[in-house]
Amino acid sequence: MPGEPPRNRPLKVGVQLPEVERVAPWSDLARMATTAEALGYDSIWVGDHLIFRDGGEAPRGPWEAWTVMAAIAAITERVEIGPLVACTSFHNPAMIAKKAVTLDEVSAGRLILGLGAGWNEAEYAAFGYPYDHRVSRFEEAFTIIRRLLGGEALDFHGNYYTLDDCQIVPPGPRLQGPPLMIGSAGERMLDITMPYAQSWNAWYAWFGNRPENLAPWMQKVDEACQRVGRDPQTVERTCAVYVGMTGGKGRHVGSTNEAEMPPLTGSTTDLAAVMRQYADAGISHVQLVLDPITVEAIEEFAPVLEDLERG
Repeated sequence: MPGEPPRNRPLKVGVQLPEVERVAPWSDLARMATTAEALGYDSIWVGDHLIFRDGGEAPRGPWEAWTVMAAIAAITERVEIGPLVACTSFHNPAMIAKKAVTLDEVSAGRLILGLGAGWNEAEYAAFGYPYDHRVSRFEEAFTIIRRLLGGEALDFHGNYYTLDDCQIVPPGPRLQGPPLMIGSAGERMLDITMPYAQSWNAWYAWFGNRPENLAPWMQKVDEACQRVGRDPQTVERTCAVYVGMTGGKGRHVGSTNEAEMPPLTGSTTDLAAVMRQYADAGISHVQLVLDPITVEAIEEFAPVLEDLERG
């Protein structure tokens, strides 16, 4: 069941594939995904971005996220798969629901649907998407997505989206659709999503990449749950964690206002101890952002999983 610790581990451990760090051909992405599955990782994550522009440097960008996730679903059997996180501004929300149900079918019910409002204004301008009213647009999009995934035939006439008798057919392998994960700590975003989302995700830069700094961010989720009348214990807590491996040279971040963070480093025992600290802090699933993000780094971290198996 998604959210439960695997085997004897205190938490699930997934890995994010290259996004802004380097251009990885499909053959490389495929090898990373299958290697991670073979070594016992629990999930594979893909960033949903279109283009990055950083000062005078040449533009950078990843492959299109939904296509990559579908391809990964077709060559794996066990790992969960998800966008970290999908930007609701890049597609009509009804189409996001359609894509999600299709991907959940291809993966036999392994999709975790991470959603967010987006932040990178440069890609909005480059691809012609409106950047204004992002939270209001997200609120309508989130309502449409969750209701369609729940099996409703939906008429919706909002300020930004209009649907007439829309329905997702055929339905996917799960009657209520894939679980929803929210990547935001904004008060309004949490109020919109906490009545319905199964899990919440924090990016490592928010909390300084250290488990002891998570408490104020977790408190934001608790307070939002209390405002909307939900038991905070029913929301799974997840986070991205930045880890330096052999050959790491520092991550080229995508956000120009994101501070450089020191990666977690150390021996297998050291890294396993920090993973246990994340579990003790209330985190049940981490997404590793490795430096470098390579097959070799995925293999190098694998002994940490073996250490965690000991509980």
